[in-house]
Amino acid sequence: MRSLALAVRAAVIAVAITAPAGAQETAPPDYRDDRSSAETVIESLYNAVERREYLRAWSYFRDEPDRPTFEAFAAGYADTRHVRLKLGRATGEGAAGSTFYSVPAAIEAETDRGRQVYVGCYELRLVQPGVQITPPFRPLGIVKAKLEPSAASFADAAGTCPAKGLP
Repeated sequence: MRSLALAVRAAVIAVAITAPAGAQETAPPDYRDDRSSAETVIESLYNAVERREYLRAWSYFRDEPDRPTFEAFAAGYADTRHVRLKLGRATGEGAAGSTFYSVPAAIEAETDRGRQVYVGCYELRLVQPGVQITPPFRPLGIVKAKLEPSAASFADAAGTCPAKGLP
């Protein structure tokens, strides 16, 4: 197996700006659906969450055993008003016709209860397009995710991925 390191923007991706309390809500961010890299899949996931397009957000998860049900997934965002995302350096490794990626992430969620920072890791898989010969085509998608609350500020927060992958 060959390990590849992918250079990733470490810049904060603010998916939208929340209006102050009592102010008129801002328009949702522009639609973004980009499955060309592990990073852009995660960015697209949070674009969908910010736009409250939970079915689209759920679709970034591959249909595999760890995929949450749509109902449970959508319920988890019921009181989310705004999200911000910061990605770390992604890594990828190929194995038997697939490439697996790990993407460290920090998320700040603003809900009715206030703001909470979460840190953790997303794992994604791409079955090489050249070996996919039976419909439907399966694009790069999330296989697993583990995020935990953090006491760090969003500015200081950083996700990490285990060296041997998520359990």
